[in-house]
Amino acid sequence: MIFNNIYMIEQDFVCTDDFVSNGIVKWNSPSNIAIVKYWGKKENQIPQNPSISFTLSKCYTTTSVEFKPKKDKDSDIIFEFEDELNHPFSQKIKLFISSIEKYFKFLNNHDILIKSKNNFPHSSGIASSASAMSALSSCLVDFEYLNSNKKNSLYYINKKSFIARLGSGSASRSIEGPISLWGLSDSYKESSNLYAINISEEVNKIFHNYQNTILIIDPGVKKISSSIGHKLMNENPFSKTRFDIATRNISLLKDVFKSGNLDEFINLTESEALMIHSLMLSSNPYFILMKPNTLEVINRVLEYRRETKLPLCFTLDAGSNVHLLYPFSIKQTIQKFIEDDLSLFCKSNKYIHDCLGKGSEKLL
Repeated sequence: MIFNNIYMIEQDFVCTDDFVSNGIVKWNSPSNIAIVKYWGKKENQIPQNPSISFTLSKCYTTTSVEFKPKKDKDSDIIFEFEDELNHPFSQKIKLFISSIEKYFKFLNNHDILIKSKNNFPHSSGIASSASAMSALSSCLVDFEYLNSNKKNSLYYINKKSFIARLGSGSASRSIEGPISLWGLSDSYKESSNLYAINISEEVNKIFHNYQNTILIIDPGVKKISSSIGHKLMNENPFSKTRFDIATRNISLLKDVFKSGNLDEFINLTESEALMIHSLMLSSNPYFILMKPNTLEVINRVLEYRRETKLPLCFTLDAGSNVHLLYPFSIKQTIQKFIEDDLSLFCKSNKYIHDCLGKGSEKLL
């Protein structure tokens, strides 16, 4: 496992290699679930506060990128999502590729075919943008690696996270796992606003095989995107207080990760989730992403924990679906509770059992 031990700046990620080559690269990259949330950003995808997330393993995007020497003056970019050409995401991907050309000089020499698929619902609050953008960035950086004399592995790990961040902030945290930090923090001297770092070695082993079940309350596209939610934080009357609390929670979570105190972990995790959704209610215009069944599940989880004393907790991303987090040691008991008592609140009784993973994975 490689850890970040050199602070890198934006200029470090500019690739001036001007090669022309044929090739196909293919990567999987997972979703993640934040414990300390990222909600609010500055220009150039710089976070208002640091965030920490669990990298997942079974909810992922598979992306391939085929490079060919360009035929015309301008490069041709074709994007295919779920076997569909001209998908609504196409324009966003093309703009993204254009915006990162200064970090990959060779892009101007190639026609590019991008094919992407998810194995879980997109745009529904399960961090599909994180898996999608981290998979795409992994492909682009891998093609650079294959055609470059530079073989510094730390550079390529950080660059994948750096490029992913420019597409979706939380995507920076999907490159490595099982636990990543993104954003400057006094608690982690190697932290950066430009890319995420792997903090797994500083964490009690009880968290390394933590389990996550996603209850699919609503698989549909949410009405308010995360991008809009981030922008609304600029005028939210509670934004400064929120950013200060999140920054303090990074320090608190670092202590919890070292001690393995699950009661403190549960309290911090659930308060972070509810705080983010309270900020949505206090935005102008305000909006609600939770559904009635979201609240029903939360109440049942709280009641179950009071009765059983088992360390099961919930968290939420920017959507209605509920993530349940629990140690591996109680996996069978919790999953039976989910099947017997919580699945009826899920759309078509659908839920996804997941666990912490290692991040993006090369397939081709």
